[in-house]
Amino acid sequence: MNSRAADVVRLLTVRGETLAVAESLTGGLVAADITGVPGASKVFRGSVTAYATELKHRMLGVDATLLEQRGAVDPQVAAQMAAGARKALGADWGIATTGVAGPDPQDGQPVGTVFVAVDGPVRPDSGSAGGGKVEALRLNGGRAEIRMESVRSVLALLLRELAGEHSGNERAQDTERNGGF
Repeated sequence: MNSRAADVVRLLTVRGETLAVAESLTGGLVAADITGVPGASKVFRGSVTAYATELKHRMLGVDATLLEQRGAVDPQVAAQMAAGARKALGADWGIATTGVAGPDPQDGQPVGTVFVAVDGPVRPDSGSAGGGKVEALRLNGGRAEIRMESVRSVLALLLRELAGEHSGNERAQDTERNGGF
């Protein structure tokens, strides 16, 4: 069991809040990590694995023009996926992953380009402008490593938001610098 997932479940339980997940490149790994935690049913509403680009529009409400012009591997797409999951599944928080795990580039983006996003409730005392945050990641390694690091990164982003730590939007992260692959 992932300790980040356990921390997410614990914090959401204490707060009485719920979570929805939208996944693309991770293909259900985020939801599996969360549901592997005992007690997750108290906070986890569900997930949408929108692997195909058109499903991001149809099921999560991602703007079709955005998808057409920029492709699925884009920070705005990640943000809209998180917001769409939150809305579609009736949760307090939504998180999302989109990117390129390989072996080939996609939408003009190289392998290892990943965007993770969180969308949450507006908190008057937090200074947050609506809970929407996106992080741009440039990950190294093979397909499995990129997917697992994407899971870890989206859960870490959610934990920072739940803890009230607000980092800059679209902060680039290099996994080599952070003990990655």
